Amino acid sequence: MPEQTRLDFAKTAPKAFRALIGFDAAARQGLDPALVELIQIRASHLNHCAYCLHMHTNDARKAGESEDRLHMVPVWREARHFFTEREQAALALTEAVTLVADGGVPDDVYARAAAEFDEEELAQVLAVICTINTWNRVALATAKVAGTDERR
Repeated sequence: MPEQTRLDFAKTAPKAFRALIGFDAAARQGLDPALVELIQIRASHLNHCAYCLHMHTNDARKAGESEDRLHMVPVWREARHFFTEREQAALALTEAVTLVADGGVPDDVYARAAAEFDEEELAQVLAVICTINTWNRVALATAKVAGTDERR
């Protein structure tokens, strides 16, 4: 059976696409770009989104992220020395929110993040987690192909 071509979300739902771009841009404000990329990379791993993973690991490299740290993101708990306490708290929160259906966001995970970020920063971190999860779902639903970054 021939493979069905999926819709182009940006062209088919331009208002929703532009709103998501605006949400993404607003979510990043005030956060360290390296932290934003780590969050996006971890969520993309968990969601099995090769398109977004490829895009955000490339963005992280361009921003100066090391190959060592990029390789350690999926196993950050076993490689804590590669990441700051703040980054570890954000990664743990990213996992909990991304996998929210598996048991919610545990109080200890939230408390750890709240101890590392002030309220405004924590709200921004949550917004970044929400946006990347949405982007992952759009990319997966529309069968985006890794290595075809359309932002260029």
